Amino acid sequence: MQTHFPNKALPYILLSPSVIVVLIFFVIPSVDSLYLSFFRVNMLGTKQIFVGMQNFTRLFKDTAYLNSVVVSVKFAIFVVFGGLSASLGIAVVANQRYRGFGVYRTLLIWPYALSPAIAALIWGLMMDPSFGVVSHIIQSLTGIRFSYLTNGFHALLFLSVAATWKMLGYNIIFFLAGLQSMQPELLEAASIDGANSWQRFWRIVFPLLSPTTFFLFIMNTLYAFFQVFGMVHITTEGGPGRATDLLVFKLYRDGFIGMNTGFASAQSIVLLIMVATLTIVQFRYAGSRVVYR
Repeated sequence: MQTHFPNKALPYILLSPSVIVVLIFFVIPSVDSLYLSFFRVNMLGTKQIFVGMQNFTRLFKDTAYLNSVVVSVKFAIFVVFGGLSASLGIAVVANQRYRGFGVYRTLLIWPYALSPAIAALIWGLMMDPSFGVVSHIIQSLTGIRFSYLTNGFHALLFLSVAATWKMLGYNIIFFLAGLQSMQPELLEAASIDGANSWQRFWRIVFPLLSPTTFFLFIMNTLYAFFQVFGMVHITTEGGPGRATDLLVFKLYRDGFIGMNTGFASAQSIVLLIMVATLTIVQFRYAGSRVVYR
């Protein structure tokens, strides 16, 4: 059924707030960054020297930038695959019909409601090597002194776990919605045919969840590359030894601390192209495996 608007301008008026927001906060800054990436700008921003592609070629000769790429990829793999696996497991448990589980399912969304800075502060206090409760428990049980302030591996693991926890609630809600929308007759029929719970999950439940999983795969990838600046800034600031120097934080440090605006703008363009390419690849290959009911 088609909807006819009495006023032909009404659809454009309704769309205009969203279009204006996208223009102001995405399109215009992106165009400005692309323009600045071809210049070398002084610290006050009063003088620009055209350098062409020099900022871009310099990126791939910069060992610090290449280190950031490797660190960001490791971080994203942990957050995306570890986060989705944990979220799906928790969602399957939370989908059980037991007394009190309604409250339990509601509480699962709370981590996502926190800002990245607050989530980072909570984890930083819990894992502090001097007085952190969780850090003390780890040392008591394993004998390992977990210190994200001095150990590079510990720092990246700490940041990855904290970022994954922050996104759990978002993922669980979508997985729960997918699980509760399934027809119970399908699982009952498979059970009658002799399929055990493991077979029912992998042969029926998981394929039917593929649209939800694919959507969350895209959203978690974007989150891992773009939305963790607050957590890095509050806890590790890229250290120790640049072990947690993610691309988004290096961009900030070069652009706003080092005042190297042209170089930072080139980084933002490359990051945008990298994530856009990754998203297109995901749609091309992972999207073809999605099963729509």
